[in-house]
Amino acid sequence: MTARGILAIVMTMLAVPALAACVASGPAAAPTTSASAAPSPSAAASPSAATSPSPTGPSAAPSASPQASNPALPDYSLRSSWLARPTRLDHTVDVFYLYPSAYTKPDASAPNICAADDPAMMQGARVAFSRQATAFSPVADIYAPYYSQADASYALSLPPAQRDALIGGIPARDAIAAFDYYVRHLNHGRPFILASHSQGSQVMGFLLSRYMKGHQTLYKRMIVAYVVGYSVTPGYLAQNPFLKFATGPSDTGVIASWNTEAPTVDGTNPVLTPGGLVINPITWTRTQATAGAARNLGSIELDPATGGTPYLNTDGSIRRVMNLADATVDTAKGVVVCSTIDASAPPYYTPGGFPMGVLHTFDYPLYFFDIRANAANRIAHFLGTR
Repeated sequence: MTARGILAIVMTMLAVPALAACVASGPAAAPTTSASAAPSPSAAASPSAATSPSPTGPSAAPSASPQASNPALPDYSLRSSWLARPTRLDHTVDVFYLYPSAYTKPDASAPNICAADDPAMMQGARVAFSRQATAFSPVADIYAPYYSQADASYALSLPPAQRDALIGGIPARDAIAAFDYYVRHLNHGRPFILASHSQGSQVMGFLLSRYMKGHQTLYKRMIVAYVVGYSVTPGYLAQNPFLKFATGPSDTGVIASWNTEAPTVDGTNPVLTPGGLVINPITWTRTQATAGAARNLGSIELDPATGGTPYLNTDGSIRRVMNLADATVDTAKGVVVCSTIDASAPPYYTPGGFPMGVLHTFDYPLYFFDIRANAANRIAHFLGTR
């Protein structure tokens, strides 16, 4: 299977209109702040890809490509540069969210990296938001920037070091600049959660290793980083010893990560790195004991007729599905195994997409309400210990 084929199912699931209620819209004045002005783009993202490791390890210098592009850094003072930027604050905690791969080259001559205002990518980002970031909406105010992305099939075709260099370049530059603007002008000293998936999680790894390393006081306000759908390895943590992986449901200042598979995978999982650390998204422990589907607080199902948005209740809320997904940590493979869904049938498998048994698209949906409850629990523990 080619990398282009692997991407097909991801982009099919993304290529639908967004739910109108998922993101804040309309103009709103930014709160006044006494913080200093944001630095220049070069200052915000100055560390090089060669010296700032991704979650899987160190990066090599990027290599030139025939379709290389250098899109401009977005102006994050503009509301149009944000997928979600609240018009009012309803909670005491924020979430800063980076969406998964939502860009695919329309033809071979298109750039390998799109601009942050690419219409197709923006549409896909809104759909991803609807089935991932909305898990946090009852407990936090959500900020999500648009950022330049690499074409996923191109990125997956590269050796790991070159892929790290690619994603650690322009995509990480944009996300770090957006986070810096958020910290200086929008956060106002509030505790926050980081959340991401897939390419967004690879970018989040650079944000943690580059930006947080130089902002240790800020890091103390981080409740948890859900770096999902991309492997976080012991090597990455060794290179960034100030970062810690979660060990339980209530610890704070930690990373929680998992990649979901069925018991059997027909091929190679293209987003998996050997040795990745994993937490069970039902029990929030790292033991290999199975958490049965009855313990799952609720999954969401994605409507194939709409390309993958969540099924909704009549009141517009996301429908909760019980007893759908179990979870078992497989430390040898570095994955969470879900054995209770039919991984050979749609929407969990579509010919031409990910290999049968790779449940990458469903890392959030299968454990959606568990993620929501865990975020609330970690918030309570963080606020209770301040």
